Amino acid sequence: MGEPLNWSEYDPNGFFDELFEAPGRPRASARTLVDTLAGMSRQELADRRVAADLAIKSMGITFTVYSQGSMLDRTWPFDILPRIIDSREWARTEAGLKQRVQALNLFIQDIYTDQKIIRDGVFPRELLEQSVNYRPQCQGMRPKHGQWAHICGSDLVRDGDGTLYVLEDNLRVPSGVSYMVENRLVTKRVFPELFEHSSILPVDEYPAELYEMLASLSPRDGDDPMIVLLTPGIYNSAYFEHAYLAQQMGIELVEGPDLVVGDDDCVYLRSVEGLTRVDVIYRRVDDLFIDPEAFNPDSLLGAPGLMRAWLKGNVALANAPGCGMADDKVVYAYVPEIIKYYLDQDPIIPNVPSFLCHRKQDLDHVLANLDQLVVKPANESGGYGMLIGPRATEAERKAFAEQIRKNPRNYMAQPTLNLSVCPTVCEESQIEPRHLDLRPFILSGESQYVTMGGLTRVAMVKGSLVVNSSQGGGSKDTWIVEVDD
Repeated sequence: MGEPLNWSEYDPNGFFDELFEAPGRPRASARTLVDTLAGMSRQELADRRVAADLAIKSMGITFTVYSQGSMLDRTWPFDILPRIIDSREWARTEAGLKQRVQALNLFIQDIYTDQKIIRDGVFPRELLEQSVNYRPQCQGMRPKHGQWAHICGSDLVRDGDGTLYVLEDNLRVPSGVSYMVENRLVTKRVFPELFEHSSILPVDEYPAELYEMLASLSPRDGDDPMIVLLTPGIYNSAYFEHAYLAQQMGIELVEGPDLVVGDDDCVYLRSVEGLTRVDVIYRRVDDLFIDPEAFNPDSLLGAPGLMRAWLKGNVALANAPGCGMADDKVVYAYVPEIIKYYLDQDPIIPNVPSFLCHRKQDLDHVLANLDQLVVKPANESGGYGMLIGPRATEAERKAFAEQIRKNPRNYMAQPTLNLSVCPTVCEESQIEPRHLDLRPFILSGESQYVTMGGLTRVAMVKGSLVVNSSQGGGSKDTWIVEVDD
């Protein structure tokens, strides 16, 4: 059988652990998993890890990494030990996510129409004027159901005392949900016995929920709207997800040249059978590339006239152009006030405390404490362009300070959190703690839907806080588990 697993040797090093409430004492939601693993040898665990790798390769689960001018398709990095959340905690988290996205959609609608939140002095006008994701072309638009951010991925982190925070919101073209679904399929292959004895809530309904949400946006009445997924093409890092979601929903996966806007300002799909009118476009192309008439005239990724058709209400675009102005990490710091302003409620899930460098007092604090803070540019994603102060060299901090001084509006800072950890299978089948976050997905159309958990991203390097797959991170299945009282 080989050497058995010994949980008494597992040490979270003082960090909040997602599976254990104390050394050797699993949380109620994790007992079945921990007990099952305790009956395994290290060799059996290694065999199951190999089985997971083979399943991922056979299923073709990949992501694209850009490196030194080349593009590499890599097998999706996956850890077989799941992250587990009690369903009672998740119910509160779900309510908090719905509250947050509801307020953000009201905020975006207000920004593109009346701008009452600016007139009332709650949100500074200069932040809007300096936003790189504000689209004046959208001014006056009122999308169906008042929804702009139809698909939102909000990143959640847990601090050392167990508090769950929203780290940031992703409202432009949030990605990763296909990996959430595929992670579950792989885990079922690796640990089939656990799904027989645990009340693990399902995640596989997401494609159906996404389709229903998109269908609810159709400008035409009828039960069978024409929905397409617009992709930049096979060289995009998220192309696997684009193809996966289109296949799961049973809709057409299209590129810009497949679409044409007619003289009637309606969008049509070209095919060998002729032109078919399109009702809803789930776009995975950034704003500036969807329509060369309205934005970048050199773009070949979209179709001329898409904005014209959308503004006249002849086609739905999800997510709506312009919603990225609420994706700004500086705008993020105002979300608690945004929730209070539009909903007259306190946030259910708090923000991470933040310093905004366009404020003189905050700027002075950030520059004086760069060695203790994480500093982020307002509109980068994927972990790029940020400074993790405690891990940076003095020279790196000095260079970053100059960037901040040149453009303080573009930077915000947060304390370095003691991110929670979860047992992770490492080299030699050793189980060690690794830091992680969680990206649930919220759908907003005629109604709201939140995934049962989300994509747990894990820093595979010991001690690292960087969970992005593009920078060496991996992922875990996320279990929402019902526990008997």
